[in-house]
Amino acid sequence: MALDIFEKIKANRGPIGQHAKGVHGYFTFPKLEGEIGNKMMFRGKECLIWSVNNYLGLANHPEVRKADADAANKWGLAYPMGARMMTGQTVEHEMLEQEISDFMQKEDTILLNFGYQGMLSAIDALVDRKDVIVYDSESHACIIDGVRLHAGKRFVFQHNDMASFDKQMERATKLVEETGGGIMVITEGVFGMAGDQGLLKEIVEFRKSGKYNFRLFVDDAHGFGTMGKTGMGTGEEQGCQDGIDIYFGTFAKSMASIGAFISSTEDVIEYLRYNMRSQMFAKSLPMPLVVGARKRLELLRTQPELKANLWKIATALQEGLKKAGFDIGRTNSPVTPVFLSGTLGEATNVTFDMRENYQIFCSIVVYPVVPKDVIMLRLIPTAVHTMEDVEYTIETFKKVQDGLKAGKYKADQLKEVETDK
Repeated sequence: MALDIFEKIKANRGPIGQHAKGVHGYFTFPKLEGEIGNKMMFRGKECLIWSVNNYLGLANHPEVRKADADAANKWGLAYPMGARMMTGQTVEHEMLEQEISDFMQKEDTILLNFGYQGMLSAIDALVDRKDVIVYDSESHACIIDGVRLHAGKRFVFQHNDMASFDKQMERATKLVEETGGGIMVITEGVFGMAGDQGLLKEIVEFRKSGKYNFRLFVDDAHGFGTMGKTGMGTGEEQGCQDGIDIYFGTFAKSMASIGAFISSTEDVIEYLRYNMRSQMFAKSLPMPLVVGARKRLELLRTQPELKANLWKIATALQEGLKKAGFDIGRTNSPVTPVFLSGTLGEATNVTFDMRENYQIFCSIVVYPVVPKDVIMLRLIPTAVHTMEDVEYTIETFKKVQDGLKAGKYKADQLKEVETDK
């Protein structure tokens, strides 16, 4: 007799889901309330928030709020109805794509409804069973899932390790000589957990040397708007924007909205328009999101003080943490990880103490994302944080670190917190 799928689900809840009853509503699926900013409400208390990707502070920028409201009043959320290919095309969609292309210095752009869905679907469209994918081991889940769907071979290189990259490229090259396919290299501009930049320039130099022939696909979700002189992204930061063949950016972080885009050559973008199933068979982005994205892009381009203030806060936070003796890894972006030693149980106790007694809310990352007995607290600085926020956070982290070393948070299992579900 066949296995009952529901019985399988009951028996295996997954690595995170197995803890759901004890952590849901607090450590997972927490409810942050109020206007998006440096301080929001959590369980009836005002907390200093370091967990929202509102890098440039655009979420509640008055010009953004007005553009969103005016567009919603004029168009509603329904228009346009249907997928872009059928009945979902508008002049506003086309104008946003052109403006992004101009800013990114690429020939053409396609809008995506969601970043995760778009990245996965783009990988599926761009490669076939004869092609080989070579990708970084710390790539985001959307890349990993896209790669898993690939019918051909895939080789993973150790994170930002060019010797490993060289080895995997050699394997890939030998294979495509047999299959008659091509090679797609996929990596990130800024890795969202540890905050370090992908070695884009080094990868581009590999191709310039003539040793290997491949195309480079870069997910720059955390780099778009935060990196480079103009905010164009990590390619601009490293001086290799021209070497990025396919550039992915999202509206969900610096743009504080929903949606994403891919910029590349006219041929590639036209191909995606007619072969990218997640966009061909899904409703077009609603007009308020498109109009709002145009206003956000305008502010990103014309108000450099937003990015300047983000980096002022990020630099002060990172330098202050390092001066206080904290390990912030290899970050060279605004993403700020803080690595502590402790068990999973201690991690939940630390997080609870910071939220309840110090009113600091930041993301907690534990095994299997980081090694066992390592706690990573990830902070996302934004343009709306203040220097007072930075100073208070560093002083709090010092107290928490002392408490951790003294055994204050010792625990054998996860802390359970009662929540309204």
